Amino acid sequence: QVQFVESGGGLVQPGGSLRLSCAASGNLFSRYGMGWYRQAPGKQRELVAFITGGGSTNYADSVKGRFTISGDTAKNTVYLQMNSLKHEDSAVYYCIARTVHGTPFGSWGQGTQVTVSS
Repeated sequence: QVQFVESGGGLVQPGGSLRLSCAASGNLFSRYGMGWYRQAPGKQRELVAFITGGGSTNYADSVKGRFTISGDTAKNTVYLQMNSLKHEDSAVYYCIARTVHGTPFGSWGQGTQVTVSS
């Protein structure tokens, strides 16, 4: 089963930046896209951004212009650069592979906590 390990979260002030990393246990980029999701307390998990195997990207409206997703196929790693962070970005962030139909593929990792607070 494909697994993912997220890292890079932490406590940051509003307006600050963080870069999240996600290491996949296999070479997925040739077959799958990769997505970053987040889940805040009491809320459903939501898709934040994804990148297709061809390198196309897509973002939730709430993060468009502030977050950037990228991938390193040689390292089987996907990144999420988060700038201009807001309180409402606080959540546990997860990454996972996505099929062409947008279905998550693989096992959810433990995620990485992002807390935006002054």
